[in-house]
Amino acid sequence: MKNARHKARELALQGLYQWLLAAEHADEIRAQLAEFKDYDKTDQKYLERLLNGVIADAAELEAAFSPLLDRPVDELSPVERGVLLIGAYELAHVPDVPYKVVINEAVELAKSYGGTDGHKYVNGVLDKLAARLRPAEVQARKTGAGKAAAV
Repeated sequence: MKNARHKARELALQGLYQWLLAAEHADEIRAQLAEFKDYDKTDQKYLERLLNGVIADAAELEAAFSPLLDRPVDELSPVERGVLLIGAYELAHVPDVPYKVVINEAVELAKSYGGTDGHKYVNGVLDKLAARLRPAEVQARKTGAGKAAAV
């Protein structure tokens, strides 16, 4: 069963998809997202944080992950790009969410909405980005110190 944060990420991805393709204003996107079924079961504050944060910081976020890509950012599918933006935002600005959770959530979004094997690409990029943005957390997890805390 999907929790309220996962639903927020799903709706944020849908909103970012609209933003990437049609350059709609965030307020218009939010109004449209509020019409979705189960919107009331979504962590609406987290949705707002993701949508506003990603749109405001998109250039910074893309600059962080673009060196890790095998192609220019604008050649990514809108779904992969949106998922990477959400994952990069969470890694950079939401330290209370463990990096493994950020990556797992991004992979699930890519599996549900992206193309075949897009989730593998997202996983690889965000794994490398986590090592850059959260080196202590990644190292602690690799050495076993962070395993108990991540459960």
